[in-house]
Amino acid sequence: MLYTPIKFRNVELKNRWVMSPMCMYSCNDGMANDFHFVHYGSRAQGGTGLIIVEATGVEPKGRITNHCMGIWNDDQAEKLGKIVDFIHSNSESKIGIQLAHAGRKGSTWNNKQISIEEGWETVAPSSIPYHPSERIPHALSVAEIKEIVQNFKNAAARAVKAGFDIIEIHGAHGYLIHQFLSPLSNIRTDEYGGDFENRIRFLLEIVDAVNEELNENTALFVRISGTEYAENGWDIENSVALAKILKEHSVDLVDVSSGGNIHGAKISVFDGYQVPFSSQVKNEGDIRTGAVGLITKVEQAEEILQKGDADLIFIAREILRNPYMAVQGSFEMKEDCFFPHQYTRAKISS
Repeated sequence: MLYTPIKFRNVELKNRWVMSPMCMYSCNDGMANDFHFVHYGSRAQGGTGLIIVEATGVEPKGRITNHCMGIWNDDQAEKLGKIVDFIHSNSESKIGIQLAHAGRKGSTWNNKQISIEEGWETVAPSSIPYHPSERIPHALSVAEIKEIVQNFKNAAARAVKAGFDIIEIHGAHGYLIHQFLSPLSNIRTDEYGGDFENRIRFLLEIVDAVNEELNENTALFVRISGTEYAENGWDIENSVALAKILKEHSVDLVDVSSGGNIHGAKISVFDGYQVPFSSQVKNEGDIRTGAVGLITKVEQAEEILQKGDADLIFIAREILRNPYMAVQGSFEMKEDCFFPHQYTRAKISS
């Protein structure tokens, strides 16, 4: 199954390998540069079915650090478009971008919050910092929430113009959307807080706004944390319920990760530790999912697909170590996979 095509709207992926979005902290003013061109381009040369560009801020305050990617202006989108064009012209890979807002987890460097002078005032659904030592974030007004929704919409329009095949909305890892989802970080009493329906409202408004900029040639994914490993917090049952609603709002796949919103949460980490969350969301939510989390071997990835635990395999650290993971896996499994014609002499025949 790893080398079986799969289609989302009119976007066909040649295989099920996905380069998971991973922050590179290498931009100035949110602008992609030569590093990013080589970084993403090399994974396309390695046969990866889908490459997703790192968390990309929809506004300057939406970044995690001063050196994170941005798409809040046309110059940034134009730089990204050159990467998109190269991948489309020189591989069979598709390319997506993860639109993000860090919320209270922004204005940091090396996992520590930096001063307002160096960074910015962070925002959140409620005035609750991620860590007690950090500044209290500004609680967003309804008008400010609407403005951020519009920023996601504008960013999606730029991404479509740049040629991206897939848009992923980042609703995981304790960033702004996740902060709204969780009753532990969202204690609002208006229409964006309180019960489950109100806490998911911000995400659904973003999904609907982004979808207005898409058509059948650009698919929509949403990344969520299946659980935040905290009592009375966001859990897998909430994720299943959300997935059912996201499907009704024309979301094509839920990318299921976990954690990130509660400082000090105890997480048991082992190979494939998040796959059960993907499986439950897929099978109970009746929606396509992506599995991520210490998936490092071809046999492991194939088994996940064969068991029906996911539809796509998102690879992070392993694809940093090995940009050619997809094509090398095809050699092992005697399957066809894109390999640059310039490298034909190195191809292992099946």
